[in-house]
Amino acid sequence: MEKELPVRKHPRLKNYDYSSNGAYFITMCVEGRHEMLGQIVGRDAPGAPFVELTEYGKIIRKEIGDTHLHYKNVIIDKFIVMPNHIHMIILIQNENKINENGAPRASRPTSALIPNVIGILKRKTNKKYGFQMWQDSYHDHIIRDREDYRIKWQYIDTNPAKWAEDDYFINESN
Repeated sequence: MEKELPVRKHPRLKNYDYSSNGAYFITMCVEGRHEMLGQIVGRDAPGAPFVELTEYGKIIRKEIGDTHLHYKNVIIDKFIVMPNHIHMIILIQNENKINENGAPRASRPTSALIPNVIGILKRKTNKKYGFQMWQDSYHDHIIRDREDYRIKWQYIDTNPAKWAEDDYFINESN
């Protein structure tokens, strides 16, 4: 009997223009969820725990910080590098331009802007790492309003403190 292969889900929202102005919550994961980017420290100490980055984590942090060099209309507004994944709030701010007859027109559409940003981050870091670190896909969430934005911002801020309950945490002691 032949085993049926799983059908790959396409996580992007069908027919959505991922170059639209707005805010996007993105999560990228290390292949196999290996904790290669850092470790949580200060869990038992006073104050908030934080992520102590490895050299791999420092590389991705720098590349995230350099995103504006590749895309003038993209801002990484908030991010955190966790031991085996990254969360980011990405803002797209396309400015309308004026065409020949004075009417406003949108910037040249590229419905793959968010995937391009993620792709560049993955390619550049993989090249520096010398191997393929990242899972092929990523999770995205279109932030719909101020409250949604606040929730995602707070999630990023509190992620290190909640590491043991995180969906991406792998308890290797079991």
